[in-house]
Amino acid sequence: MHKFVSLTVAILFACLPASAQVATVNGGPGTLNVFLDCGPCDGSYVREEAPFVNYVRDRTAADVHLLVTTEQTGGGRRYVLDYIGRRDMAGLRDTLEVLTSNTDTNEERREALTRTIKLGLIRYVARTPVASDLDILYSGGQTERPTMNPAEDPWNAWIFRVGANGEVESEESTDFLRLGGNFDARRVTENIKFRTSANGNFRRSRFELTDTTIVNKTNNGRVWAWLAKSFGQHWSVGGTASASTSSFDNVNLAVELAPAVEYSIFPYSEFNRREFRIEYQLGLTALEYDELTVFEKTSERLLYHELQATLESREPWGSSELDIEFYQYLHDFESPRSELYRIELSGEIDIRIVRGLSLDVGAGVSWVRDQISLPAEDISEEDILLRSRRLATDYEYGMGIGLTYIFGSIYNNVVNPRFGF
Repeated sequence: MHKFVSLTVAILFACLPASAQVATVNGGPGTLNVFLDCGPCDGSYVREEAPFVNYVRDRTAADVHLLVTTEQTGGGRRYVLDYIGRRDMAGLRDTLEVLTSNTDTNEERREALTRTIKLGLIRYVARTPVASDLDILYSGGQTERPTMNPAEDPWNAWIFRVGANGEVESEESTDFLRLGGNFDARRVTENIKFRTSANGNFRRSRFELTDTTIVNKTNNGRVWAWLAKSFGQHWSVGGTASASTSSFDNVNLAVELAPAVEYSIFPYSEFNRREFRIEYQLGLTALEYDELTVFEKTSERLLYHELQATLESREPWGSSELDIEFYQYLHDFESPRSELYRIELSGEIDIRIVRGLSLDVGAGVSWVRDQISLPAEDISEEDILLRSRRLATDYEYGMGIGLTYIFGSIYNNVVNPRFGF
């Protein structure tokens, strides 16, 4: 029986038509080797649509390193394609852009990005023997996307997003309910950036124990707005306003208002590859608590300031990010509450060490000295186990590390979608 099944399977595979079997587009000698470093790309689609190059899985084996980065615009996304020549192509560099709209489908975004990828590769392929096998077609009269005069935009550059979600689970002795909603509106121009959002969540859990039933409820919500105005390639000023509530933090209502200024060490035009921003805020917050706090307060108004520095970089060798933030309440300097502050330091780095070997490390630590909303009464064991109330702490930290090694064939031109893997 086993021999019969094996023979049957072998015959079925042998009888498959050529179009149904794995297709490969590995080029011969002289074919351009490309390392596609593109998180937002559909790699299989790109390889299928542009089979005139070899796609290698390590940048050290590539003639061209294609680095694709993306950032959000006022009405969609902007993709920046950096073509970096290596080996025989060293010294040849090019940069192209793709703009997509929020109303575009995933297919339209994929097609626009892949089309531009192919266009950018032509100048490199033109220097290889494969160039003799290529031809150029032009669809006269067709344009990629019509541009609209801002005066003709009925929405005046406004983008809106609204959503709702829910989740329910139930068993004989437990049940869980979660309801949530969100709203977002933004308007982005060259000089002004405005965004406002609102979100809220309600959770209810029930647990039936041997001699009692535990019902736990938590809720949180926030309305937030931010306005920023640019002054050249390095300076921006703005401000934020918000109102929030959180049963987890013992806050019935918190209202904040804070002007801010930002300085960018690198020009804003280089944000897709590197950024180093320093931001300072000076704000006022008014708080009303659900319960009496450890400082014997039911409500208070506090002045605070915040300083934050962010450094990000994405290079052919990998990417890195470092963020440091200092937050402090400015009041009552002669009392024990004068030392209410928080310092947060976090970083992440992704390094391609050698061919096929990469290292990912991420870590963060916070020195916590600003828990002014902790309730005066002891938190019950139920709240501790269910994590429905914030606990007192002097610090928080976390770390993750990963090492990946890939070996084998350097080519990955094959497109085979069977079974979804």
